[in-house]
Amino acid sequence: MATGITRLGKHLILNRWRVRQAFSAAALGRIESAIKASEAQHAGQIRFVVEGALDSRPLLAGQSGRERAIDLFSVLRIWDTEHNSGVLIYLLLADRDVEIVADRGIDGKVGATRWRSICEAMEEEFRQGHFEQGVMCGIDRITACLAEHFPSLGSHRNELPDTPVVL
Repeated sequence: MATGITRLGKHLILNRWRVRQAFSAAALGRIESAIKASEAQHAGQIRFVVEGALDSRPLLAGQSGRERAIDLFSVLRIWDTEHNSGVLIYLLLADRDVEIVADRGIDGKVGATRWRSICEAMEEEFRQGHFEQGVMCGIDRITACLAEHFPSLGSHRNELPDTPVVL
């Protein structure tokens, strides 16, 4: 993560318009479809949030992408699923930082090392400018984790919206 003045500059320049450059409406629709298809394979729930940049107050306070992701995990109630199997994929575009926050039911089974490897694979795609492919890569790998530990036991209700959140 960039520090100081460099990070401040990136966050002041990047905004929703830049998010729309990286993720067109069509790309966001394909990501939503991928989340729906994923959730048909397991009893987990996935949310994708992309944020162009932090607002000035959290930025000046030095809030990290991880801290922001944890805040959004709570605000979006991803923790509030029947099997405690909600997973948030958070992209802070200004920092090109990907964070995965998983509820306790899945987090303890997968572990920090595997979550970090998924984030790193996504970040590599983003460095190459492949934003949609990076998210799809992450969804595929998270699907494998959820299918392994929370296999689908028939039909289940969709507890969280599949639509990507753009901030």
